Amino acid sequence: MDDSAGQLKKFQKELSTGTVSLVLLAVLGQSRQPLYGYQIAKRLEELGEGALAGKQSALYPVLRNLEANGLLGSEVEPSVSGPPRRYYRITKFGREVLREWIAAWEATRDSVDMVLQGELR
Repeated sequence: MDDSAGQLKKFQKELSTGTVSLVLLAVLGQSRQPLYGYQIAKRLEELGEGALAGKQSALYPVLRNLEANGLLGSEVEPSVSGPPRRYYRITKFGREVLREWIAAWEATRDSVDMVLQGELR
């Protein structure tokens, strides 16, 4: 049987898996210009610990998946300081999906909060 720290780590991983796509879409939806992976990771870091804290490599498969589903577009541009960079931007369809996902997140969060507040009373 796992200890409580192990259970917490497992729970955090499960939460992260379910929210990474939402968080990445939101970051790109808030940006005025396309961003490459490192910039996205830095924005997430600036916003605080969460979905991808310390796991920059984990965001690339999610970005590719979002692009494959038409939620993001990307372009590769040469870089003066290293290999070419792939810049991601949210698509019109991605913005529509993001609005729906935000509504679903808020409804879920509110439901969970109500249950947890009931448990604490």
